[in-house]
Amino acid sequence: MTLRGNIFIFVSGVFLCLFDGVLSGFLTETLSLNGKWSLSNSNGSLSLPAEVPGCVHSALQKQGFIQDPYFRFNDVSYRWIAFDNWTYTTTFNVSKQKVLLVFDGVDTVATIWLNGVIVGNTDNMFCRYVFRDTLKDGDNVLKVSLSSPVLYASEQREAHSAYRIPPECPPDVQKGECHVNFIRKEQSSFSWDWGPSFPTMGLWKGVQLEAFDVLQLVQVSSVPLYNSSLSEWRVQVEILVDAVQTTNGQITLSIPELDSEQTFHTQFLFGKNKNTFVLHINMVLDTSLLQVYFRTVELVQEPIVRSPGLSFYFRINGKPIFLKGSNWIPAHSFQDQISPAKLFQPLFLFGLLCVFVLRNLLQSAVDANMNTLRVWGGGVYEQDLFYSICDELGIMIWQDFMFACAMYPTVDDFIQTVREEVSQQVQRLKSHPSIIIWSGNNENEAALATDWFNIPASQRPVYIKDYVMLYVNNIRKIVQDVIVRFFVSSPTNGAESEQEGWVAANPYDTHYGDTHFYSYILDCWDWRTFPRTRFASEYGFQSWPSFSTLQPVSIKEDWSYNSNFTSHRQHHEDGNRQMLLQAALHFNLPNSTDPLKRFTDTLYITQVMQAQCVKTQTEFYRRSQTEIIEGEGHTMGALYWQLNDIWQAPSWSSIEFGGKWKMLHYFAQNFFADVLPVGFEDADTLFILCCLRPESRPDAQGCGMFLPVTVYSWTHLDPVCTLKSDPLLVPGGSAVAIFKQPVAALLAGCGHCTRLTCLLTFHLEDSSGQQGPANHHFLCSPKDAQGLQRANITAKVQEDKTGLTVTLHSASVAPFVWLDAGNIPGRFSSNGFLMVSRNMTVSFKAWRPTSVAELSRSLTITSLTDIY
Repeated sequence: MTLRGNIFIFVSGVFLCLFDGVLSGFLTETLSLNGKWSLSNSNGSLSLPAEVPGCVHSALQKQGFIQDPYFRFNDVSYRWIAFDNWTYTTTFNVSKQKVLLVFDGVDTVATIWLNGVIVGNTDNMFCRYVFRDTLKDGDNVLKVSLSSPVLYASEQREAHSAYRIPPECPPDVQKGECHVNFIRKEQSSFSWDWGPSFPTMGLWKGVQLEAFDVLQLVQVSSVPLYNSSLSEWRVQVEILVDAVQTTNGQITLSIPELDSEQTFHTQFLFGKNKNTFVLHINMVLDTSLLQVYFRTVELVQEPIVRSPGLSFYFRINGKPIFLKGSNWIPAHSFQDQISPAKLFQPLFLFGLLCVFVLRNLLQSAVDANMNTLRVWGGGVYEQDLFYSICDELGIMIWQDFMFACAMYPTVDDFIQTVREEVSQQVQRLKSHPSIIIWSGNNENEAALATDWFNIPASQRPVYIKDYVMLYVNNIRKIVQDVIVRFFVSSPTNGAESEQEGWVAANPYDTHYGDTHFYSYILDCWDWRTFPRTRFASEYGFQSWPSFSTLQPVSIKEDWSYNSNFTSHRQHHEDGNRQMLLQAALHFNLPNSTDPLKRFTDTLYITQVMQAQCVKTQTEFYRRSQTEIIEGEGHTMGALYWQLNDIWQAPSWSSIEFGGKWKMLHYFAQNFFADVLPVGFEDADTLFILCCLRPESRPDAQGCGMFLPVTVYSWTHLDPVCTLKSDPLLVPGGSAVAIFKQPVAALLAGCGHCTRLTCLLTFHLEDSSGQQGPANHHFLCSPKDAQGLQRANITAKVQEDKTGLTVTLHSASVAPFVWLDAGNIPGRFSSNGFLMVSRNMTVSFKAWRPTSVAELSRSLTITSLTDIY
């Protein structure tokens, strides 16, 4: 149960409403300095208008000084931008002289000048900076001089001469910059294995002047508290106030929807004040009439019967929840391109049509039956709107702090800026009920424990000491001071890592914590290759995006799998070859003599491979939820890597840059469904399990389910035979075997079927009919299937009162049927499916006005045999 409500605050006669947790403007006059500024480089050779919020790359592109940074090889061509210094300048006129100059976000290293005088410096992209200044009558000139982040990081590295802080540079295949761990900015902006190197500079968030007479409200946050023994909710409200003189005040907190209100008398002392108040709630829990965002969250690590180690799962409002979802990376290299003002209208982002950006991506997660996203630690703490949408949509957030795949310095200046960063971000975000856990870093415990950076054994204690100082003695302490759930790293052994001095001997131990697992060579159709972990927080396989996504940033000579362009876009070592090797285990690779068709067919087969691989692995984790085998299991989370893309390139994502769903995301609609049948073989016996989420069956006694299994020949659309399991009572939150039969016996009972000539489909039913999606099980690799022939699928596009539909007709069984709308943005109700019927209709939801004629012209249909 997730509860939601507005908190109304009356402070000394001033009325406020707290919903998202961040407020400004309490007894304050605010003058926005957003809008048009001027921008120039260090030697004055470039001078141009620039928008604030914004960044240098965006300004240069908008004014025509550079092309689309994402086009072809421009990420390398435009390296010079990040090696220069840049200055933003604006002139403004105000009546008040004593003001606060507020920068919500500066990227990253800057000197602030006001009327020719230095008023402050910045060195952290993730911090809000406030300077007290006196203005003059008339025009005031504000300058922000930004230093090259690449040169700054290098200088900081040179200054740290005592010992190296690895890694020095990214792998060559990433075409990136060095020493990103020495600067507090988006770590992936110097490059990553799925993204380009664009070390941005700019005023990436708003700038304003704030003047106040007595009190300034800096920030308000609230945290719901639940007393289980009294069954009572309370709301702890924290108000940060800056007072120019000591004054008495009265604060009234009210939640009208819950008929709760209390008044508090308090004194605001000169300077900064933190005032905490607790509002007791009179709550009638009629959730059919009311939705309020309160919930309890527990991370449960406790002994498990018949297993060594500890559990690792989340209990939400007292119920254990299987977390289903993915990992979130920055949605764009240039954060100003996804600012709130641009989210609710179609717009061109460097030549690419992007629709609704954040909301579209987050809604796509919900529409694929996800309940959780992990905000990965190499990007940014997302904007307030991101978390507000997650609150609204019911998406739970696992929030990393922004440290990833590296060691970090622990000199005083670095620790101090990190402490300020952590304090501000926790204070800003702690009111959001969507955030259920904070993690100190991405993979840094594993990097240290398994020696990613070839650290000599004699020096290892130095790095462990640094690790504990940064993440435990500083970050953890700050987080726990504000009552936020936290563990130090991911992957981690959790409580066991703490017992081992915070760096476990094996952070990938399947008996504890969470696991990251990648294997591109082992057969992904063999479930035995996957670790039966307590929680899978990263796993996945690469694929290429569709041709319509690549086309705007490439030219004809690039449209080959072996072109310089496809090599340049692949930032994972040997990634292009690994995709084809994995695909070739079960599929015939494209062999058309037409170069363009061979290229587009290859893009298609990488998506088929990725979707089927992640499907197999995710279903393995879902069926491992309630089983313990040789001490392993009780898996309570599956978050595949990764949800979204930062540019048009091969990656592990299920959604392409621009919002188009890959085949994997359509598969996720099914493998994350609340009610799911999962088939697998063990010792030549077919097992089919019924997997239910706890909330999918509110009846504690469960529900009687049975399973029809239909056997098809690859050569015919008429079923060979249908088997049906006996009804079985399946409790919610479990994975129970509902069908078990040796494959040989199953085939012997179905006429002349063999492994090579037949395949299976199945679904779950109860007394009310089919529950959840249908699933399939291949008895052999499709490349070995006998009788599989070209389906010759035809399509008819129509429009009715519900919108556009596509009706398909197939002449034979067709695996992995893929509908592509080309350059028409939108998505189908189903895609990438196994077609075992002569006719099938799917709907298409367009994200811009279109027509039957346009969709008919743009639509292409591909199934597996079409690529041979």
